[in-house]
Amino acid sequence: MTETFKEELINFPRPQFRRDTWKNLNGMWDFAFDDNNEGEKEQWYKKSNFNKTIKVPFTYETKESGIEEEVLHENIWYHRTFEISEAERNKKKILRFQASDYRTKVWVNGIYIGEHIGGNTSFSFDITNEVLESEENSLVVKVEDGQSCLQPRGKQRWKDESFRCWYVQTTGIWQTVWMEFLPPESIKHVKITPDLDHNAVGFYYSLDGDFTNKNVEVKTLVTFKGNRIKELSFVPEGPEMSVDLNLISQLNEFRVMEWSPENPNLYDVTFSLYVEGVLADKVESYFGMRKVSIKDGQVLLNNFPVYQKLLLDQGYWPDTMLTPPSEEALIEDIDKTIEMGFNGVRKHQKLEDERFLYWCDKKGLLVWSEMAAAYKYSDEAVQNFTKEWMEAVNQYYNYPSIITWVPFNESWGVPNILTNKMEQSFTEAIYYLTKSMDNMRPVIVNDGWEQTISDIISLHDYEEDGKSFIDRYQDKDHLLSNKVSHNLEKYPFAKGYEYQGQPVIISEYGGIAFKDEQGWGYGNQVTSEKEFLERYQNITDAIKQIPYISGYCYTQTTDVQQEINGLLDENRVPKVSMEKIKQINDD
Repeated sequence: MTETFKEELINFPRPQFRRDTWKNLNGMWDFAFDDNNEGEKEQWYKKSNFNKTIKVPFTYETKESGIEEEVLHENIWYHRTFEISEAERNKKKILRFQASDYRTKVWVNGIYIGEHIGGNTSFSFDITNEVLESEENSLVVKVEDGQSCLQPRGKQRWKDESFRCWYVQTTGIWQTVWMEFLPPESIKHVKITPDLDHNAVGFYYSLDGDFTNKNVEVKTLVTFKGNRIKELSFVPEGPEMSVDLNLISQLNEFRVMEWSPENPNLYDVTFSLYVEGVLADKVESYFGMRKVSIKDGQVLLNNFPVYQKLLLDQGYWPDTMLTPPSEEALIEDIDKTIEMGFNGVRKHQKLEDERFLYWCDKKGLLVWSEMAAAYKYSDEAVQNFTKEWMEAVNQYYNYPSIITWVPFNESWGVPNILTNKMEQSFTEAIYYLTKSMDNMRPVIVNDGWEQTISDIISLHDYEEDGKSFIDRYQDKDHLLSNKVSHNLEKYPFAKGYEYQGQPVIISEYGGIAFKDEQGWGYGNQVTSEKEFLERYQNITDAIKQIPYISGYCYTQTTDVQQEINGLLDENRVPKVSMEKIKQINDD
């Protein structure tokens, strides 16, 4: 991959799998509320005479959308037209949504295409047969959402008003809508797995198309900073195949260039598909050579202990809410996190825009990727959650910055997990399903407390006083015996589970807020920067003094609506000296 190509990645919705043949469908769309849910019966997908406009991908609740209405509308409609250029004709037309919440239905030229259920993951439709190549095309989208606690909703409120740490809902399209134009035979997906101990990388290829009686060849070129490292070529025996490639090269003094926060080295890779000797498809990607493992109660990165200094990051902006307002906004959040001396983020209750992960890969920021929670337990909730979580693990697998999966938080969606065997079994099932797709990352099953099986014991504790914290945590055996609660009368483990020597991380603490009658933080509010920094240092130093604790996650990066405990306000203005926060983190 050339440096020029890297610059072109900006604004591309899927940086891990990049083609040049794409069309961005963001922008102004026709829009309508359908409060009586009569649109399908009246065939709005054919009439599409909607009475509003909206700026996609911003939801109608946001200022940037042009509507800014926070009242819940459970059925909404979108419409726009598009044309096919000469270069895009005679190719497969794939319509892609990076995220739309919650049930999304699609029509092209009045023809029903299909639907997707889930608000956090990407999905696509093949609309080749419905598209008119020489005429204007009509695209209509209906999205259905509501206040159900049986669907993964994260921090979206399920009441008419915001409360505690739940905010205005996100309804409809909230990430990029785009089209890709593919040849009849194409590369569908490549799963990339680094194997640092063997200086190798594994590629699992999935191809799409009819290859019957055709000469097919797949070529893979790996480069580092523009220099060729290795190239392989093979004839696939079927639509799916796996190949391992050793990366040892004299160009890098016979060593592999590892990825870490200090040295976020990335290898570029080009996948090419040839049919009958002619280039049919080419995809650009990249990967990082890093290993995440656990040994002797510590998390290791590239076989060495890594002390994780994380920020809880909810990814909200005042005018766009869950949708990043720009590429620059994502970069700003990452840069300021690093400036304050943190080496990672726990992306809280949100599957973040893939462009964020790209910049974390580039800049060397560790990421805990956490699923949006449902809030009730039932058969339906289990099915909704499991389907979407498996989609997420597959979608985000290739990003090296992600070093931990967090499917559950604070028993949300499994409220009786302390004693309920069914809920316990559900978390175990998600743990093993995740491991069946990704065995190279730790999985935290229920971040905060009441954990079942988990690779890391992560605890939430908003204790303000450092001495009290040390008194509570200094006796490791006593704390992890599950005979005492560590926070808010919560136990580290669900009943029937016990400590197995895992690393321990304080994955939520702090939450300090300045005195303000319009919002809240954790514990007593402070009145000055001096008071803030003294408390921050007192509790952070206390965590560092506990030898078996291998990291922490401070709440949080920015204020979010009524929750005003960010190190930055909603507009990313620092509330206290970032340099002084860094000094405390670095000590």
